[in-house]
Amino acid sequence: MLDGTPLIDAHVHVPVLGTLKPAWLRWARDFGPEGLIEDVWDAGGRPRPARLDEVFAAQGVDVALLLCEYSPKATGTQAFEDLLPIVEHNPSRFRPVANVNPHLHFPLAAEVRRQLALGAAALKLHPVHGGFRCDDAALYPAYQVLEEQGVPLVVHCGTSTFPGSANENADPAFLIPVVRDFPGLDVVLAHGGRGWWYDAAAFLALSNETVWLELSGLPPKRLPEYYARFDLARLAGKCIFGTDWPGVPGTAANARAVAGLLPDEVAAAVLAGNAMKVYAGLPRQFPS
Repeated sequence: MLDGTPLIDAHVHVPVLGTLKPAWLRWARDFGPEGLIEDVWDAGGRPRPARLDEVFAAQGVDVALLLCEYSPKATGTQAFEDLLPIVEHNPSRFRPVANVNPHLHFPLAAEVRRQLALGAAALKLHPVHGGFRCDDAALYPAYQVLEEQGVPLVVHCGTSTFPGSANENADPAFLIPVVRDFPGLDVVLAHGGRGWWYDAAAFLALSNETVWLELSGLPPKRLPEYYARFDLARLAGKCIFGTDWPGVPGTAANARAVAGLLPDEVAAAVLAGNAMKVYAGLPRQFPS
């Protein structure tokens, strides 16, 4: 817990470094704390589960959702299986999130089911790095699996500066038919419309019970500016905290900054309560 409040970081990257493009490592070093890579990853580029557990415990994080990604055109490959040793070390703190790319996985539904069976709390799609649109009919079998199993869809909804990115694919408007065609599917907009789509992402969240904004990669102090056309406390009722770790100076500092913008009850929902409602298999409460 952080200051007596449960804390869930819904957007964490802990890849095997050798599977990624050099640009990813530069990003982590530029935006994360100095020396973090050397501290948490071993000499072979693999994350050290015990040390990772200590780092997140020290930041007050009760649960960290670990992302993988299959984007060889942009950042490289962060394999789902590489997350499992971390989860095995402390399954109470760490949960994996599945990922598929329609250019690489077929049949999609089978691969989604496989990763969900290994404990995934959600499926994340990365249309910007993966080079596809989320309204592609090829993805509909995956959405059907998610809806049937009560597992949410997370979509990268924001710009990216990594070489090879297709930023045009991040438009939240591409998710309108998905939300309509799968009314029982929770959809989380990672990065909250970062870049050109803050208004569209916020409107989509406020106008659809099943759509949520996830705040990773957004400096908390700028949230009132990014969502200036909306009542921030009302919008926060649909927000989920995330950092994009390790590309963040500090998880606790970000969480406190977000909480400082909101009434206590709303802040508690953003920092953990909303994630507990949306992601599969998370505890519904934490010990006080």
